[in-house]
Amino acid sequence: MASQPTTDLDQLNRTLQAIIPIANGKRKLPPVETWNPEHCADIGMEIRADGSWWHEGTKFSREKLVRLFSTILRKDADGSTYLVTPYEKVIVHVEDAPFLAVRVDAAEADGEHVIVVTTNLGDFVEIGSNNPLRVETDPETGEPSPYVLVRGRLEAKLTRPAFYELVEMAEEVDGELVVRSHGERFSLGRMDAE
Repeated sequence: MASQPTTDLDQLNRTLQAIIPIANGKRKLPPVETWNPEHCADIGMEIRADGSWWHEGTKFSREKLVRLFSTILRKDADGSTYLVTPYEKVIVHVEDAPFLAVRVDAAEADGEHVIVVTTNLGDFVEIGSNNPLRVETDPETGEPSPYVLVRGRLEAKLTRPAFYELVEMAEEVDGELVVRSHGERFSLGRMDAE
């Protein structure tokens, strides 16, 4: 019986299984910021605006694989995004943001109000100075595009329902809609904006 040819994704998956550290029975994020492999390839990987992952025009159907790959995602200072291992990096074409923020919850930590964001890939982020929230406004339509920093330079774009949850937590301050988290203030935009 002939063996199946190995694909780039199969090789990357095997490499990942071998290098991602495990602590207390749970995988932790590998130190991708410290890895600088010489080999770089473009194998047709993309993350579309709806959060779906694709390889050479085929959508990933295995959520486990997407979650695993998301742990080795890195965005460099030049704006390029890669899947990175100590041995190689693979270019990932990102249409908007690599993650989607699908849920927003109010919580309390050390007596402070905290806003917790959950991504489509299971990351939990507390909005604050280390994970700031920013809102871009389309100059033509006036539509807001809110983002929260997840890690490194990787952001999650808030889905419309998550943004509405955030707006419910907001207060008006001098004509501006703001939310507070970890003692920081973040603007969602002007109330009088057209």
